[in-house]
This record gives sequence, C-alpha cells and structure tokens, in this order.
Amino acid sequence: MLNKFKNAFFSVVNNLDTASLDKNNDVGPNGEPKLPLKFPYTRPHFLQLNGEDEIQVAGDHAIRPIIVPRDITKMPWNSGYAEAVNAGKSLRNEDQARIHVGYLERRSRQRIPYSYFALFDGHAGTGAAISASNELHCILHDKLMEVIHHLLPTPEINESTQNGRNQVLWFPEREIGVESFIVGALEATFHEMDNLIAEDRFVYRVTGGCTVVVSLFICGKLFVSNAGDSRAVLCRGRKAFPLSNDFTPETERQRIRKLAALQPELLGGEYTALDFSRRPNRRDIGQRLLYREPHMTGWAYKTVTPEDLKFPVVYGEGKRSRVLATIGVTRGFGDHDLRAPNSSILIKPFLSSQPEVRIVDIEKEAIYDTDVLVMGTDGLWDVTSNERVAESVQRSLEQFPAEDAARYRYRFTSAAQDLVMCSRGKLNERSWRTADSKSATIDDISVFVIPLAAYKEEHLRWKQEMESQSQRQSDHQVSVDIAVNDPSTVESPVMAANQPGRMTADIHTNGIPPVDKAATLLDPEEKAGVVAVAEEDKDTTVGDAAAPPEVIVDPLQPVTDGTSDPEIEDKNESNS
Repeated sequence: MLNKFKNAFFSVVNNLDTASLDKNNDVGPNGEPKLPLKFPYTRPHFLQLNGEDEIQVAGDHAIRPIIVPRDITKMPWNSGYAEAVNAGKSLRNEDQARIHVGYLERRSRQRIPYSYFALFDGHAGTGAAISASNELHCILHDKLMEVIHHLLPTPEINESTQNGRNQVLWFPEREIGVESFIVGALEATFHEMDNLIAEDRFVYRVTGGCTVVVSLFICGKLFVSNAGDSRAVLCRGRKAFPLSNDFTPETERQRIRKLAALQPELLGGEYTALDFSRRPNRRDIGQRLLYREPHMTGWAYKTVTPEDLKFPVVYGEGKRSRVLATIGVTRGFGDHDLRAPNSSILIKPFLSSQPEVRIVDIEKEAIYDTDVLVMGTDGLWDVTSNERVAESVQRSLEQFPAEDAARYRYRFTSAAQDLVMCSRGKLNERSWRTADSKSATIDDISVFVIPLAAYKEEHLRWKQEMESQSQRQSDHQVSVDIAVNDPSTVESPVMAANQPGRMTADIHTNGIPPVDKAATLLDPEEKAGVVAVAEEDKDTTVGDAAAPPEVIVDPLQPVTDGTSDPEIEDKNESNS
C-alpha cells in the first residue's frame, strides 16, 4: 500500500505531460492513431509572443524567465501580468490565462460592458487548461445574454412590473437581485465547461485537468469565482482580504468522506470513509483508536477491525493531502478519466466543478489608487502568504510616482513581476531559493494585478451615459405622448386646407386621400358623382379670386350639400 501511495504521489507531483513527451505525436502508446488537438498549445494571447521560438524561450526550465506583456496598452486599465515556468516538474508551462472585454447588447442599443480575467492551473497535461481558456468566456457571455433583461430591463418592463399589469412571463414571482442572476450565470458556465471537456475527450485529445479562478467586473461589482487552489486576494494598502478559499482534500475532507459513506460502491472495496487519528495496522486490530465518522467533526474511540485497515479516501494533511492517494485538488475541470493507482476506481465522482462566488460592490466602496486585486495560481501562494503579497504590491506601487506619467502606467506590471520573483526566487547551487534563503516554488507561477480604481471610474462614466440616454428617451416619449393625447396639437384636415398655399390633395388621414375615404361611405352612384366633381376641380387654381369657395370634404363626416338629406341620414344611422 505504501508503494501504491508513492507511485500516485510522484505521478501527480511530477505531472509529466506524457502526450508531449511522445516522439511520434500521431501515434498512441499502443500504436493506435491519436485524436487531434482541439486547440494548439500556446501562451496567453496578451503576451504577444511571436512564434514557437519565443514560446520555447519562455519555457526554459533552467533560467525560468519572468514573462510580462510586450504592450501593456492591450491590458484593461494597464493591469499587470507576469508568469514563470516551473523548474522541470512538467515539460511545459501548464498554467493558462485569459482576458476578455465584452459587451452585453440589446436591440435598443443599450449595452453593459464587462471585463473578464481568468487563470487556469493545469495538471497531468495542458489539454483541459487550454480548452477552458479558449471557451469558458464564450459560454459565460451566452449565459449572461440569457438574463440581460434582468440586468438591463427596459422602461416598459419596469413600469409593467411596478404597476402589476401586463407582467411578462419570464419575470419571477419573487424579487431576485441582479447579483443572483450573475452568480447563476457563473455557476452554470462552470458546469457546462466541465461537461464540454467530458464530451470533447472522445473527439479530441484533452489531457489532464485544471483549477480555475475567474474575476468578472460587471455592473459596478466584482464577482470572483473559484474552483480549486488558485486564489484571489484584495489588497488595500498593506492589508490583504481573501476573496476565495482553497479547495483541497484537506479543506473538503468532510464532503468527500460523506460522499464515500453514502455511495460506498465508489470506493471499490479498497478504501474507507472513516478517519483515524493515525493509520491503523494489523497490530491495532482489537485495540481502541481515536476516529471519526463522516458525519462527525469531533473525535471518539472505536475498536479497530480488519475492515478499518483499508486506505482512507482522504490521506495526508495540508498540502500533501490526496483524494484516493492520487490528486491534491478537489474542484476544477477535467480529470474525467483519472483513476486511483493500480485500480479501475474513477476519481472524478469525488471532484466538483462548482465554484464558490464572492461579490465586492466596487461602486459603493471607497476605492483608492493603490487598491488592487491579485489573482495567482498556487505556485505563488505555496511560498508567499496573503499578507506578504499585499506588502510586496504596496512597495512596488510606491516606486512609481504619479508625476512621472511615462513610468506610472507600468506600476501594476512591475508589481506582478515582483510577486513572481518573490515566489520563484533565485537559482542557488542547483536549487531555487527565496530572498530569505527558504525553498522557493518549483511550480508554474501566473499572476494578475488588477487596479480597482480604474474600473470604478469606467463604470461611473458608463452609468452617467446610461442615465443621460435614458433621460433623452424619457423626454422624447413624453413629447410623443403629449402630441398624441392633446387634440389641440394635432392639425385637422379642415384647418390645414384653409391655410393659403396648401393643396387639398396633400391632406391625408392614415395615408388615404380624403376624397377616397369619403367616397367609401357612399353608394356606387354617389361615389361616381363625387369622383366626377373631383375631376372637374382639377382645373381650379388654389388661391384664384375668381374661383368659387372650395368645399372641403371631411372624411369622417357624411357628405352633404349643407341641407339635411333623410336618405343619407338613414344610411349613416344604419352604418353606425
């Protein structure tokens, strides 16, 4: 059993991308043809690396260069980003990052801007991380568009719901805040992305799995969604406020053990859901040891039986804890074919793609120029605490005075670079050491440093524009309503005809000439007479003093010669 654990430990920690190590990338280990890649391996697009040569230089395990974007104007709000490859634990940098700036747009030309930052920490291959970096933001956009009528309701919808009349069917019976719709979109997006990877693995070569942390800036708020052990921390001055929790076998021990107890068939008869204070052995059979059931948080005594000698479903403590002695993360994407060592037991049932979502209302918060959001993969946090990250960022920002505009815009990039340097350290006698001579991380490192003040300014400008646009539309609607409801503002056909220089032929009601509309009220013979009169009037010049006064026919009244005709009155009464 110890050898089983060692084999699993090294297979996970080393994370060698066996697919990349094959000499013949078109043939599998058994000679069968390999599936094609859905997306080629590359580095984040905003780094603007030119060609395979620069990608290889960025992935040099010996010198581990710190890579930053070539043109920071491509970054929203001049945000900072830096990365460094691992020290040789995998062939390639398995981290991926993505930035996307988009708009949720309605037909009315109203739109909501949003900015998306994401980090994906791959393991056992790059396939899942690359797929998620290319597709997750697209799925999220579609999910947000499905609820845009809740995020940006039209005035007509607001009025109808407030008055309780003509309520549209898709509005909920109970009041739901805008935040809940965005949280729901994020949760649905994570679930759909994991299912997409599960489907794609039968058509494309999708290796391994990945953790994910996403920061979505929308509607004046920050939504941080995390599934895994990557982390997001709000740094305000030298204080750090975590916006995510690490999801590891240690932190989710109780959830996993409860699942194992409810569905023991998932354990294949080789593992146990019980947790002992120490691993029991055969000499402990019949002895009493401290233990706890999945439903327990405290400890009690139990007499050890041979059944208790099975390997625990969660083994180890802290960062060394593993699910089924195999994997050290419990949430993320992929890993659909991952199995426990030397067995056919699938590990995926114990993993989850459900994110934890936290919200910061930036619009209502007092935000300063030095307030930033730091996102990083576990390579940063393994050796650098939240507090130390906040201190490092503050020191970096202080080196860039606002008076020096040329350098000032690079301050967040410099802060990200310093954070990577802090965790990577320097090479000292074949080992990487931090500035205080402690062991540095040998993992991939990826870091975002995102300013919050710049987003708040952008959001307030957008909000002001939306209010101005709404006011203009409201003023226009009021003008239209007055024109429609006030008869004095509507020009009658008779009034228009009596104005000098106006032709009676120009007077229309609903686009129909008055003569034609009036004629429809008459019998065919009378209609012919009216048309004949109209033909005779064609030669009459408007405004001619010798011409007799023109008789204007009101299309909405019966045609008479000024006297009461009983036949026409009878017809009008019958028509009414």
